[in-house]
Amino acid sequence: MAQNVALVTGASSGIGEALARRLARDGRSLVLVARRADRLESLAEALRAEHGVEAHVLAQDLLQAGAVQAVLAEVERRGLTVEWLVNNAGFGTGGRFDQLPVEHELEEVRLNVEALVEFTGRCLPGMVARRRGSVMNIASMAAFGPMAYSATYGATKAFVLSFSEAIAAELRGTGVQVLCVCPGFTRTEFQEKAHIDASAVPGFFWMSAEEVADQAVGALGRDTVLVNGFMNSLATTTLRFVPRSLVARATAVFMKGRAA
Repeated sequence: MAQNVALVTGASSGIGEALARRLARDGRSLVLVARRADRLESLAEALRAEHGVEAHVLAQDLLQAGAVQAVLAEVERRGLTVEWLVNNAGFGTGGRFDQLPVEHELEEVRLNVEALVEFTGRCLPGMVARRRGSVMNIASMAAFGPMAYSATYGATKAFVLSFSEAIAAELRGTGVQVLCVCPGFTRTEFQEKAHIDASAVPGFFWMSAEEVADQAVGALGRDTVLVNGFMNSLATTTLRFVPRSLVARATAVFMKGRAA
């Protein structure tokens, strides 16, 4: 009999790692996917020791052609069944769009959008056939409005939000649950990698990756969209009543000079 697993992309750090640890705490076996094999092996070893779960490591650069199919083929070869899919892999970029390398922006779209859609599209039919399964897509508060000086990142997360809400409606009654998680400022490596200075963000807006993971697991099956944290939820609710052109100008003022 195939072993049911939770497949977590981008599991080597940040929210992905926190979600892997949280799911292992619930006794779920895992497939950990990311580029950095050393980090994945270290995490897998810790999860086995602390929680007694199986933790399979698949080091894979999801930007490579055929990467998603390669991961899922290896999952099948190992006799595993993806019962939980956590689409967390992604990255952001900061700066004025016309001054950023377009090749890197296209990579951002491929990872944040295309890989997520492909994993979901290849895993969902089996979940529906079995009448059980969970898909958790990690978006961002940036999904709720145009994000100047992180234009591509905000647009990819808006796609993830819309896509998740749509398939959640389609899958109602199938036994498959869909949740789109929209964290705000989270203490991870993200800001450094995206070259964004977040030092001016008030402390009460920040959350830990562990808090985000706990809330996400708790919300699955209850909500379709989760905005982590009361202040973040209040902010995104307010954004719904603000003209998008004003949101774009406001983010331009806030982000200009913070993205390098």
